[in-house]
Amino acid sequence: MTPPNYILLRCQTFISLLLSAMASADLRAELECSICLNIYTDPVMLRCGHNFCQFCIDRVLDTQEGSEGYSCPECREKFQDRPALHRNITLRNIVENFLSAQPDREESEVFCTHCVDSPVPAVRSCLHCEVSLCDKHLKVHRKSPEHVLCDPTLSMESRKCSVHKRILEYYCTEDDICICVSCTVAGEHRGHQVEMLDVASEKKKETLRNVLQKLLTKREETEERVQILQKHKRKVEEKAAGDTKSVTALFRDLRRRLEDLEKRILREISGRAERISISIRDLEIKKEELSRKMRHIEELCNMTDTLTVLQKSDTGDLCDTEDGDNEDRERLEKLLHDGGGLDVAGISHTLHTLSDVITEGNVYFYIQRAEDILLDVNTAHKNLHISDDRKTASWTDTDQIRPETPKRFQDHAFALSSRSFSSGRHYWEVDVGGSDGWMVGMSYPSIGRRGDQSEIGHNNKSWCLRRKGDQYEGIHDSKFTPLPTNISSNRVGIYLDYEAGRISFYDLCDPIRLLRTFTTTFTEPLHAGLRTWNGYIKICGRNQER
Repeated sequence: MTPPNYILLRCQTFISLLLSAMASADLRAELECSICLNIYTDPVMLRCGHNFCQFCIDRVLDTQEGSEGYSCPECREKFQDRPALHRNITLRNIVENFLSAQPDREESEVFCTHCVDSPVPAVRSCLHCEVSLCDKHLKVHRKSPEHVLCDPTLSMESRKCSVHKRILEYYCTEDDICICVSCTVAGEHRGHQVEMLDVASEKKKETLRNVLQKLLTKREETEERVQILQKHKRKVEEKAAGDTKSVTALFRDLRRRLEDLEKRILREISGRAERISISIRDLEIKKEELSRKMRHIEELCNMTDTLTVLQKSDTGDLCDTEDGDNEDRERLEKLLHDGGGLDVAGISHTLHTLSDVITEGNVYFYIQRAEDILLDVNTAHKNLHISDDRKTASWTDTDQIRPETPKRFQDHAFALSSRSFSSGRHYWEVDVGGSDGWMVGMSYPSIGRRGDQSEIGHNNKSWCLRRKGDQYEGIHDSKFTPLPTNISSNRVGIYLDYEAGRISFYDLCDPIRLLRTFTTTFTEPLHAGLRTWNGYIKICGRNQER
């Protein structure tokens, strides 16, 4: 027989658990938003004192915009203007404490209301009777058709209309809120478009599934981009290691060469004075020798003994005054014309040119590929054949039979690019190996189309590099700058820094050489341009290798 004290202890334990569950259920009901029927998230309060999730009430108020006013979904109090939302910090703290005190408590911990002897998990809850039922009591309960069953829940109050206290059966699509049948007949939602909860729920689930699918696709695309970038990063890091080694060796060699050049120039500077000193010493010795000869001759001239004069004098030796004169004269002339100094201006020019090359060399660090330049056929001269891909221009004796338009060049076999540049840094390349007569450069669109002023470089609206036979020169505003060296690679690089007002031309040999830089302040957009009067020249494609 079970001891009475043990029975009493079990009863007390069960009552304690039951009271705790009831208290928890009541508190949970108070902490649920009447719009979404979930525990508050970022609770805010209206002036009437009712609380809602901030997202939920914002959505409801959005649907009320443009109507006669705003109202509280709970008490229907009217507001002329959109009501301000005030955060309910106290309620938020209560929600956080409540959730922290619920260690993963799920609906499965709802117990049958009728099993008073020992707690039995409920399998369904009746919203009509506000009770939870186990399998045993559910069989009897199902016989009554007015009962509304749902999954086990502790918050049955939240499943009822806060105004009419009736079970929520419908969903108002206009106000995005769950309502009861009284709301549709005599309440605020009379005449609104409504749906059954299960229908509205399935529609919302379908929407969420579509969103989920889109998010899944975006996540996969993002992951694919991450993998591509990670793979590219590994390649860049591998290449960077080799490039770092090569660049370090290159600059080490460059520093050594500059140091050797500095020492050689300084030696040359100090050696000039030393060479003059040596020449002065040699001339002093020669002067002493001449003085000795002069004294000896004077002694002979003062002698009265004719025999002695004839016997002691070597006339050839004493009278040879031309010995070394030409050599001394040339040496003096050379030293005087040297001026005792070095061509510092020339050295300065060379070093500044080197500085420009280093500065311009930065273009190859941040420009990884050439711009995709296409020629505009509407600007091309009638004897300039443009290829189908609009990258090659060839001279032809055959008239291409193009209509005369204000854009077309009439007197020179010239063409502009279809693209213009009005800001930023840009780079493109031209293969000039197919012609020994060509001009490449950049031009304003306002350049003339007829007469001598329409030739690139022969005006203040264009800048170019020209080859004519074996002569290379930079041209702007009809000013010609001869280039000291020929282009050896058959490929010219053109670099534009619009804001800096710089156009530079490079010979793409190894190492790359700066040929000419023009500096100005640009006042119009710039087009790439080219001309040929024999053979062909070709704009190098974006993906072509050097």
